[in-house]
Amino acid sequence: MLKIDTIKNNERMSTQDLLLAIEDAVKAGETDFEIAASGQHDIGGPLWHPDGKTLKFHVTNAGQRVGSMCLPNTEIIVEGSTSADVGWLNAGGLITVKGDAGDTAGHCSAGGKIYIGGRAGTRTGSLMKHDPLYEEPELWVLKNVGSFSFEFMGGGRAVVCGVDCAEFSSILGERACVGMVGGIVYFRGKISDYPADILCLDLDEDDINFLKGGMNHFLNAIEKSELIAELSDWREWKKLRPLTFEEKKPQVLPDLAAFRKKDWVKGGIFSDVAVDDFNVLTTVNRGLYRLRVPSWDNAKFSAPCQFFCPTGIPTQKRLALLRQGKVEDALKLVLDYTPFPASVCGTLCPNPCMEGCTRGSIDEPIKIGELGLESARIEIDAPKFSTGKKVGIIGGGVAGLTAAWQLILRGHEVTVYDEAAFIGGKLAQVIPHSRISQELLKAELKRIENIGVKFVTNCKVDAAKFNEICNEYDAVLVSAGGHKARYFNWDGADKLTFGVDFLKAINRGEKPFVGKNVVVIGGGNSGMDVATSAYEQGAESVVVVDVVKPAAFPKEIRRLENFGGKIIYPFMTKKITDDGIYSDDGRFIAADQVIVSIGEEPVLDFLPNDESIKKFRGSWLIPDAEKKILPKVFAAGDVIKPGRLTDAIGDARKTALMINQFLNNENIDKISNAAITLDFSKFMARQKGPASRWYEKCHHCDLHDPMH
Repeated sequence: MLKIDTIKNNERMSTQDLLLAIEDAVKAGETDFEIAASGQHDIGGPLWHPDGKTLKFHVTNAGQRVGSMCLPNTEIIVEGSTSADVGWLNAGGLITVKGDAGDTAGHCSAGGKIYIGGRAGTRTGSLMKHDPLYEEPELWVLKNVGSFSFEFMGGGRAVVCGVDCAEFSSILGERACVGMVGGIVYFRGKISDYPADILCLDLDEDDINFLKGGMNHFLNAIEKSELIAELSDWREWKKLRPLTFEEKKPQVLPDLAAFRKKDWVKGGIFSDVAVDDFNVLTTVNRGLYRLRVPSWDNAKFSAPCQFFCPTGIPTQKRLALLRQGKVEDALKLVLDYTPFPASVCGTLCPNPCMEGCTRGSIDEPIKIGELGLESARIEIDAPKFSTGKKVGIIGGGVAGLTAAWQLILRGHEVTVYDEAAFIGGKLAQVIPHSRISQELLKAELKRIENIGVKFVTNCKVDAAKFNEICNEYDAVLVSAGGHKARYFNWDGADKLTFGVDFLKAINRGEKPFVGKNVVVIGGGNSGMDVATSAYEQGAESVVVVDVVKPAAFPKEIRRLENFGGKIIYPFMTKKITDDGIYSDDGRFIAADQVIVSIGEEPVLDFLPNDESIKKFRGSWLIPDAEKKILPKVFAAGDVIKPGRLTDAIGDARKTALMINQFLNNENIDKISNAAITLDFSKFMARQKGPASRWYEKCHHCDLHDPMH
């Protein structure tokens, strides 16, 4: 039996990691699982054993959708109660919940059995169905169910025993069996009204035999066998079934006015949500109804691509401008959101916008990478107006430079301080040159410099320098990024090489030590960068280990495998020695160098020891709603939480907009990615030049274009 505790060291295992661990164990031949869950979803299926053996799950504290899409030869026992969608789309599993179940238990169930040892919520048994090629589904409930139970039921059998339900006026809730066209509901106890096309009947011999044959199994499963005598008085039982086609009388459809007044709202299936004053509008209307005209409100909401882009880039607007032949405007539009359309959007970003693109369900999503590369060398003029306000930025990575870009376009003077000899943060210092064109990166960094941002490099900001910056500038942004390697206090941790330092040394043109046989701890994108760089520096073999399935992008994993590298997981590091690395289960991998790359945290030792500065786990800043950590000091990017480059850009842009409001003595609003764009008409008015050449206000719905 495989035991999985989903809470370790006060950290909760994600649903995805739990399901992947179960799937891998099943593939390896495991059949029995004991899972101490902490609200994870979808435990128990769809799964099948490679040899067809029965899979058994004993689960505590499960979340939603226990046994969702469960397959034959799967048995699940849930101790206590659980939440909604137990056995959703069950296709053959045996699912037992010893306590109460939430809403929609057995929803869309098409096979197998679901046993509930307590009550079930609203819409229990809705859309149950029976494929005649397989055994019909069964749903057994010891007590009662909520309203709208068994609506649109098309097949199968449900049993509601009515135990401990004397105080309920209906053990099936209100409006049971609405739209039911097949199947049978057996019940014991009081019920309220039911639809006119549903029959309430006494049990016949076949019904009694079915209940006799299943009751013992049900009560034994929920550990209530003492109730068998109480529940075996079949005179207390009734059944509900829909009229057959032959039993239904031909109906004369009423006229629309009668249907609307008698069926559509009053007492109809939509009476709880539809409000109708029953006034009939004439051809010529005055007053309120004269003013009612259709409206198109899509401009209030982001398009899917923009919603999924952490930077908030409105791709649909760029495409609209391209359709109109305004190519230069389309390429410039992206610069309102990011100064790195080529380096990040076009090269390094996983492009979540493409995952959200609705064109992907038709043919293929918009090729955002190629579009970003087209904006690489688009130049814009430096602003000719000045607010007279100055901003100091600590950290020259993507967050700091994005904020600098946004602020200088709004007329503020901006200076960026960085400890490194050259600007660019991890883009320039850490990411291997083989992954990003240095020519592109230099062009985009130069564009930031060309519009007036000042760079101060080789400047390590300490407490004294921080105070000096705070005194000199009207606002300060802390965006120093994450450059301190994280690791656990493993036995032999002093022998580790830090991945971030290893990559920085390579990008500085140095030749850091690399062993012949290298192990890299950490399977994210940074870990893959370390592993492939180790090969490029002369390693003969590289093995990447991780506690879970590596989170790196597939293309980065393929790149490592093309070098000949291997990935091993799950591998929980226990000890590092001069000869290699040991896991907690005794496995050993020989190595003459072990490099750790499981993430970085910020170095913030220059900040004052002020109790008002809040931190998460003592490392990451927790700014207030205005993104401040001190009265005029803001924070953005990886100093708040680690993330992708696009996350840092989006966060820095929002922070820069808040800083702009602060400098203009405006109320600082909570800003979404799509909420504020640079008003280029005002920008160009200050420039005393035409606005139309710069920016055309174009909501994606204003064009009435079906491609949007």
